[in-house]
Amino acid sequence: MEALALHEFHDGLNARFTEVNGTEVVNDYGNSMCEYMALHEAAGVLDLSFRSRICLTGVDRVRFLHGQVTNNVNTLRAGEGCYAALVTAKGKLQSDLNIYALPNELLLDFEPGLIKTVSERLDKYIIADDVQIVDVVSAYGLISIQGPKSETVVRSIGLPLEIPTKALSFTSTNDPNLGELYLVNQPRIGTIGFDLFVPTPALGAVMDKLIAAAKEQGGRACGWQALELSRIEAGIPRFGADMDEANLAPEAIEQQAISYSKGCYIGQEVIARIRTYGQVAKALRGLRLAEDLKSLPVKGDKLFHDGKEVGYITSATASPSLKSNIAFGYVRKEANQINTELTLHTTEGDSSAKIVSLPFQSTVS
Repeated sequence: MEALALHEFHDGLNARFTEVNGTEVVNDYGNSMCEYMALHEAAGVLDLSFRSRICLTGVDRVRFLHGQVTNNVNTLRAGEGCYAALVTAKGKLQSDLNIYALPNELLLDFEPGLIKTVSERLDKYIIADDVQIVDVVSAYGLISIQGPKSETVVRSIGLPLEIPTKALSFTSTNDPNLGELYLVNQPRIGTIGFDLFVPTPALGAVMDKLIAAAKEQGGRACGWQALELSRIEAGIPRFGADMDEANLAPEAIEQQAISYSKGCYIGQEVIARIRTYGQVAKALRGLRLAEDLKSLPVKGDKLFHDGKEVGYITSATASPSLKSNIAFGYVRKEANQINTELTLHTTEGDSSAKIVSLPFQSTVS
């Protein structure tokens, strides 16, 4: 397992660790529910340095990446970003990506443990292009500040960084002591939030300042458990949990990550054909589960409609804010309309599951 650069720092805060796709992650600091409340009522500071990060350099980088991913890259100006997917020639997902246009490079931020997969996929199509793939995980860490008071926290640590107002836009500064930092408007739980890319030598000092500033606002350091609960509530699917290499991109992230007007890219023909001739056979849906469940369903538990198997669960949680059991699941097109009543089958028996709109906050009370 690949250890976090700040393992000792987190250990000093009584962190409990877990593993996500072969990388070490802080699970919690002893009270995941307090951490969850900080994310929703104040500000939570998360070390996301376990995520994968690569940069593309070279004069052909924009044209090349534009021909590889599902969203527009060649319209991005310096300081802008987009959410996209990397798919196979058959339209199957290989990774989702946050793509940021720096003045002389493209920064790609994506799920942990996928640098080899993504780099090899991109390298396969670099023929005569002036494009270089650089692993920057060891050079830069990633700290995320999420919650309603996150902007106040960022401002209070005294960095000369303008707050970016548009989602996935970013600003930067070259601090004489900390190095070059990038602040991204990145609401990872559907509310207000920022990602801060920090040179690794300065990571501990910046993390310490942010946690202290968050505490002044009633917040704290937060871990993976609180983040996962919050992102499910927000209706945000995660690659590796709610979508993977078996899924077509339109099944899970069509609205957010796919441009149907950008022209050719690897897998474009399949995705365009799906749109032209009809919807996908199954799609990711939000589900409100029965309130009296003995235990939450696990990934792969089956969904039925009128006695016929029509889908399966990917993620589930008991939502404190919504006071409901909720889940993501794939449901076949003949049964995946909003308000359709399904039957969930688990080892504990059968129970009800109702399809609801995403994000959950807009429909579940």
